[in-house]
Amino acid sequence: MDSIKDVLEKFNPFEDKYVSREFQTYGVYLAEKLQDSSHKSLYMKLAKTIPRPALETALRFVVDSRARRKGAFFMWKLKEMGVLGKGKPQSKTATK
Repeated sequence: MDSIKDVLEKFNPFEDKYVSREFQTYGVYLAEKLQDSSHKSLYMKLAKTIPRPALETALRFVVDSRARRKGAFFMWKLKEMGVLGKGKPQSKTATK
């Protein structure tokens, strides 16, 4: 992560978007770690609405993997954890 000095030197107020809240900063951090900068706004929304420990758990899981599409894998993991959408952790034995 860049230091504050580096960020301020690179910052152009006419071209760069302004980030004012902590969850926005964390959303940008997620986008960088997942190498998915085109979906920054999605990660900002997730950082605002989903508890931080759940995001950290999914992020650690994805960063440690060799996934090519880390953003998609991150979303899948959140759904599997039951944090996102209607997905629930699945048991090993299915009951009918």
